Amino acid sequence: MAKSKLDLLQGTLDVMVLQTLAVLGSLHGYGIARRIEQVSGNQVLLNQGTIYASLVRLQNRGWIAAEWGTSDNKRKAKFYSITRQGRRQLSENTAYWQRLSGVMGRVLAMQDEGGQR
Repeated sequence: MAKSKLDLLQGTLDVMVLQTLAVLGSLHGYGIARRIEQVSGNQVLLNQGTIYASLVRLQNRGWIAAEWGTSDNKRKAKFYSITRQGRRQLSENTAYWQRLSGVMGRVLAMQDEGGQR
């Protein structure tokens, strides 16, 4: 079976965007998307519509702020940064995903204990 790209669960992209901004500071949408793709080993590929939908959602919630600036290639671009409220949300989401991945790891590692199927 060929490996396919990962379909993101609801809310996972928002956490990835918040984490990227928390670590790297202010970035434009294209830069955020490329960094997430790079860190995921290209298992997550983001089109422009997907990343910008997340950015709008996060901005509307007050978790990121945006301001216009100039990109490396001298184009006008909107740069996003995480807010204090966004950092709190990221902390909550991080704890949730760590708990969930721990539970999933235990369930998927479950052995047949009784020999029954």
